[in-house]
Amino acid sequence: MTVIGLTLGAVAGLAAAPLLRGVVVRYAVPTAEEPLRSACPACGRPVGALPPTGRCRGCGGRLGPGAGQVELAAAGAAALALSAAAPAEGLLLLWAVLCGVPLGFVDGAVRRLPDRVTGCLGAGVAVLLVPAVLAAGHPGVLLRCLLVALAAGALFEVPAWFGLIGLGDARLALGLGALLGFYGWGSAFVALFLASALGALWGTGRAGVELVRRRPVRGLEIPYGPFMLLGTLGAVLLARR
Repeated sequence: MTVIGLTLGAVAGLAAAPLLRGVVVRYAVPTAEEPLRSACPACGRPVGALPPTGRCRGCGGRLGPGAGQVELAAAGAAALALSAAAPAEGLLLLWAVLCGVPLGFVDGAVRRLPDRVTGCLGAGVAVLLVPAVLAAGHPGVLLRCLLVALAAGALFEVPAWFGLIGLGDARLALGLGALLGFYGWGSAFVALFLASALGALWGTGRAGVELVRRRPVRGLEIPYGPFMLLGTLGAVLLARR
């Protein structure tokens, strides 16, 4: 891990965190049919860049994740990603991290991945893959990125048809699959394994807690998006060891 990469990633994550908080608050509405939250429900102040306290600048009311959570996630993930990145792929990974952090928080809060943000992640990855691949001197990797993206999308689309996961997970898999294709098929399989293992551990832990509290464990939906993102980050780090 390079000190420069760690430092640049942490600084970039902290710098973007106020805007990322605003994205989380806007999109973490209870249902997809509801309008985005454009203002503080208490005082009506527009939701834009928010402080690390997680509170409205106008009335001080709580908005979104708790103090420091988004900042820690953005700085930590960006630092790890850039520490493992070659110069040509740094912007690609940074874009994926800065889109992935709000996606993880929104999915964790309302069990839904907003199409606009997953679309931004996928579109940015598609654009930034081109200079990254050309700088690496292997233009044929672009075809592999496309194939991995299609395979990942198809793999998640089938269970989405049966309601086992959300359609947002399948759309996220397209963008993450394209990114993982840059590192190879092996990295895609590693990411899938890590995401599945982390999701299973989380679900088992939640069920255990509910049993201890003597509460019913039915209906505990697993927000799979955060685990897909963590699995992708883990696969990238392992690929760059």
